[in-house]
Amino acid sequence: MNTCNNISNIIFFIIVFLPITFFAQDNGLFTISYKAFVNGSDAGPEMHKTVMAGYFSATSGSATSEIAYIPEKPVEKEYIDYSKKIIKQLANLSDGTSIFYETDFNSLPVLEMTGENDTILGYACSKAITTLRSNKIEIWFTKELKVTGTPAYAYGVPEGLVLRIRRNNNWELSATQITGTIPKQAIIIPENPGLKMDAKNYRHRITQNYVKRINIFNDEQICWGSKKKNPEFPAVDSVFRYAGGTVILKKIKLPYVTNDYQVFAEVTQYSNGDAYDRTGTIFMINDENKLTMVTALNEGIDKVPFFTGRNGKKYEGMIADDDFVPAVELMRFFTSFGIGHFNDKVQVVDKSWQPKSYFKQEITEMLPFIKGEVWIGAFIGNYDAGGHKLSLDLVYYPGSQTIEENIPQTSQIIPLFNTLNFMEMAGQNYGTFFDKDSLEVSFEIADTSKDYFLRYITTGHGGWENGDEFVQKTNSIFLNDKLVFKYIPWRTDCMNFREFNPSSGNFWNGLSSSDYSRSGWCPGSVTVPNYIEIGKLKRGKHMIRIAIPQGQDEGSSFSAWCVSGVLIGK
Repeated sequence: MNTCNNISNIIFFIIVFLPITFFAQDNGLFTISYKAFVNGSDAGPEMHKTVMAGYFSATSGSATSEIAYIPEKPVEKEYIDYSKKIIKQLANLSDGTSIFYETDFNSLPVLEMTGENDTILGYACSKAITTLRSNKIEIWFTKELKVTGTPAYAYGVPEGLVLRIRRNNNWELSATQITGTIPKQAIIIPENPGLKMDAKNYRHRITQNYVKRINIFNDEQICWGSKKKNPEFPAVDSVFRYAGGTVILKKIKLPYVTNDYQVFAEVTQYSNGDAYDRTGTIFMINDENKLTMVTALNEGIDKVPFFTGRNGKKYEGMIADDDFVPAVELMRFFTSFGIGHFNDKVQVVDKSWQPKSYFKQEITEMLPFIKGEVWIGAFIGNYDAGGHKLSLDLVYYPGSQTIEENIPQTSQIIPLFNTLNFMEMAGQNYGTFFDKDSLEVSFEIADTSKDYFLRYITTGHGGWENGDEFVQKTNSIFLNDKLVFKYIPWRTDCMNFREFNPSSGNFWNGLSSSDYSRSGWCPGSVTVPNYIEIGKLKRGKHMIRIAIPQGQDEGSSFSAWCVSGVLIGK
């Protein structure tokens, strides 16, 4: 038996990566502070918490006028019961729910003694090693204090007090200070710790406690010929339908968050009758000081500015000017061929159709724009009475577990252009002007201290053999008539989405229509934005020009390009 025998029944309370405090019922405290290092460098300050009577009491962050949401930090407690050889992980969630799970010592990594020794904080330590998911783990522990405990039980529980853990020789957690007195009595684990669950579901509940999920649309139908009557304009949190039901729009209040957050747009979609691959977009409008596409949706496409191409056609609501701001595209996606509705109508050897399409894309760079009261819309182009069903969430993930101050959002967003004609079914023209014109947009810079880049989304359309959907075309971007970037948007991975496309046509040669490479998109996929470095800009007027060698019409078939761009300054 080791030197811990005389307190072998002590149960220890552990906070992973935070100071560990051992308690007695007479309020004696025994505290060990740890500090993390990466490649020998300090990985951040020690975190200090208040512990009383065996329970962890977190200091809650204070809100400011600029923070509408602060993550509700779950209160977690870990107990190691050496007599029963189990670890109990407990948590109190922000909604009042208490949950826990148990880990048996037998499921932990087996420690192997090396015979090596070291002195840490004046205490003689022995070294043990193990591996965990291909990671090399080294643990130093002492028996001189006659106390047993560890700040990270997942690496194994030695019979002593762990003062240092090293992982892969580049990450280390080391004790920096030991204070207080060794407790004389054990801490008592709560008799009713809450709802028992497995580790997987426990950890999911913990992480989701930090996540802020804003539901925008929930299984909303996007179709042609909708008869649903719109609510009284401009009601908040109500769904409006425009362009025959192919556009849905909602005014919603989004949280103000600090700039260490990451935010994602999360879309699920399935066919409610439409068999074809369709262009889809998630867009936002939030500048009520200027004319926007909200006016076009409510009053008609002729209410917003237009330009006339050399082909004589009008192109409405596509470029910014002094009085008008186009819709800002957050995500572009493409529906697959008939997912959901046609799953039981088509059978193909070795293919199991997915029930719905799932699109998730990070839009963190747009965070300064997506806050407060805004309009968010979704469009899927189709002329089908059943159409599609769509759900949309914005999901916010905090960058730290504590917020001590408001970190200002210093980025600047300047909407420039959006030729994706989401009001197609209300008369808005396709972007067919590139055959004879370039797209030119002027903008003004007041802040010369920022580095600017263009967030650029582009896809080519024209779904026949010689249409730009299936022909590689160079996109060239000019700033003040100087070429800054050119490339060919082309997707060669469309075969990866075959199981999302039940009604895609199957050809004699073994390929399906959804397999074919395309100009920047695939049926059932998200189009990834390009981030084009612009650099610092002088104060005053500038001009961006987009040039694409659009293909010629053939009979009633025509090519078009959907391009959108915002300038972001950091």
